[in-house]
Amino acid sequence: MRDWVRNFFSPRVGERVAGAPTSASGASSFFLWWDLPFGERLIEVSVTLEVARRPEIDRLVSFAIQGALVKPDGGSCHLGLQHHPRFPDRSSVNWSGYAANGDPLDSTTPGLPSATDDIATRDFSWQEGVPYQLTIERGEEHDDGRFPWTGSVTNVQTGRREVIRDLISGSPHMRAPVMYVESYAPCDGPGFEARWSNAIAVSLGGGVRSVQSMRVDYQPHAAGGCTNTNSSVDGTSFVQRAGLMRTTKPGTTIRLD
Repeated sequence: MRDWVRNFFSPRVGERVAGAPTSASGASSFFLWWDLPFGERLIEVSVTLEVARRPEIDRLVSFAIQGALVKPDGGSCHLGLQHHPRFPDRSSVNWSGYAANGDPLDSTTPGLPSATDDIATRDFSWQEGVPYQLTIERGEEHDDGRFPWTGSVTNVQTGRREVIRDLISGSPHMRAPVMYVESYAPCDGPGFEARWSNAIAVSLGGGVRSVQSMRVDYQPHAAGGCTNTNSSVDGTSFVQRAGLMRTTKPGTTIRLD
């Protein structure tokens, strides 16, 4: 009888609902890919993030939007809020970019201080339950043929906008935006919830598109990911949660009501 009880409550094959993620980085991630035409050339993306429930644990958890930068530099850039135990109020903002060869992009000097002296990760006291607009936008071409890509965060309640810094890249546009959560917490750690809304994409030609559907993906169990994460739709928001049964399969396209 004891063996039956133990086996009944043990994780099934292909599940990881307890313990640390076993990926090389020690993190587990899950994703919402914007449902846009393949290869659409973008010069600005923005989305509103509300961390409705913070992860009450001293482990790093990032809530971010990322875009793929095109040639000649290639690579990617990502902007997000972080639950970070090494920063005041366990709060920081990260705005990072890398060329295709892995080198960090050149940048302007950040205006915010950093508790860890990390040029990409800065002090930013964000609050649970408050919506923040994350914006990545390209500026005018420099004389050397490169472009400034500005990362900024706006408190939607107060209207206060904080420019983090400009990344400098030869890439004239980006593509394939995705929101993601990257968690270094144990799979059975305290649950958390991120809500995303008002996803806007601006194309190279100036067209503005409101993105109403997203494709769901998760870091696979075989790659070390937790399997008790889930993405869904709740009214006008796309919702990512950790610490509950998964009901939306990877590859599913979810749409706002």
